[in-house]
Amino acid sequence: MTNPWISAARVARLLGDSAWASPAYQDLAERLRLLIVDGRIGHHTRLPSERELATALSLSRSTIAAAYVDLRERGYAEARRGSGNYAIAAARAESTALLGSNSPDDGLIELTRAAPRATPGLMLAYERAIERLPAVLGTTGYEPHGLLTLREAIADRYRSRGLPTEPGQILITSGALSAIAILARCLLSRGDRVLVDAPTYPNAIDAFRQHGARLVAQPLGDDGWDPDAIEFLVRQTSPRLAYQIPDFHNPTGHLMPAGQRSRLREVFREHRVTMIVDETMTELLLDGQPEPGPMAAGLTDAITIGSASKVFWGGLRVGWIRAPRSLIRPLVQSRIALDLGTAPLEQLVVAELLRDSSTLLALQRERLAEQRDHLIATLADRLPAWTLTRPTGGLSVWVSLPGELSGRLAANAERHGLLLTPGSQFFPDGGGERRLRIAYTLPTETLTEAVDRLAALWAEVAALGDSRGGLSLTA
Repeated sequence: MTNPWISAARVARLLGDSAWASPAYQDLAERLRLLIVDGRIGHHTRLPSERELATALSLSRSTIAAAYVDLRERGYAEARRGSGNYAIAAARAESTALLGSNSPDDGLIELTRAAPRATPGLMLAYERAIERLPAVLGTTGYEPHGLLTLREAIADRYRSRGLPTEPGQILITSGALSAIAILARCLLSRGDRVLVDAPTYPNAIDAFRQHGARLVAQPLGDDGWDPDAIEFLVRQTSPRLAYQIPDFHNPTGHLMPAGQRSRLREVFREHRVTMIVDETMTELLLDGQPEPGPMAAGLTDAITIGSASKVFWGGLRVGWIRAPRSLIRPLVQSRIALDLGTAPLEQLVVAELLRDSSTLLALQRERLAEQRDHLIATLADRLPAWTLTRPTGGLSVWVSLPGELSGRLAANAERHGLLLTPGSQFFPDGGGERRLRIAYTLPTETLTEAVDRLAALWAEVAALGDSRGGLSLTA
């Protein structure tokens, strides 16, 4: 496969005309890293030769060589014998932020994982599940559809929300991400278009692209969705699928109003676009508001994804797909190529949790609401130039920064004892350098310490950026 390349002239335009800070090689390396983190220089893109870039930037060749060495040492470039230097994109360079800390004792505070601690009552659910386990031990344990008892419980939950569902419409998966991968493998052919929001869940972006999809990005503004703009885009591009997160959208926290839900159903029905509705955050209502109705209501071909990981505990790798009955068999055939089923014990645990979900959800919501409010208040006190809209549910806040520094914050976070995910990772086609997603799933005292470290990191990075000019820092 031929790797993309970028010309020296293009790099020069992206870097801009501002003067070089001293030492110039470090300044150049930092600016190139920002372009890589932001996605404006893509993963495995061949960088210009030292001679070509030196000419384009009016710098010495030794300065370019030193900058490339700096990039390689920090994991943002790699040298290939006889071929030159290649960029390593943010999704790889920031892998420590996404994968988390290697050691629980290294003192790093992870603000990257939008997944809750275990709900009270989880141990009791495990104990009850173990009592029911002997009935499963007499089987092989391979059940690609999922255990019937869990599928029945999930179908009951959908019916109680006004979406008629039978157990035969449910497929149990190893988490929501597994559900997306199964759907992509089953429904997409190479080159098919998938409509997504910009920003959206980055692992969904990767899953669709890994199965050959061409993503069609619809900007999601501070005021939410624009059904007319979405319809125009659908008419122009004829997507095969539309991936939507209507309830406490990841990462923005938006909750889609009823009128927009109805309008988008009409758009997708009229243009025969199959909608994948990601409902992993649906039950995380934090302000006592009524639960929104299912987005899939009234659409015979709509597909819904759910998960226990976002509601009860991140360690419960149990998700599910609700789909038309006729689609379940093809989905099972697709999932067998990925895995042979979800662990039976965890399925029994989730079935137990769903039996007492109202009580457990109330406890989880209370804790998350306290953590959300504490994080927002602490950010307002320590970082008043940062702005955000208070989400009414979900697991994170979507922060607007007074400068295009999200990538630099993420790249330097570990030195301040933090792990951050840059905003650019939530955009399929680049952008997000003024955005940062911060999860509020940690205890309040840990969030206080995290914001203190964030403030110190921001002071360092913002001062460096302001000294270099061209970053449009505002008060």
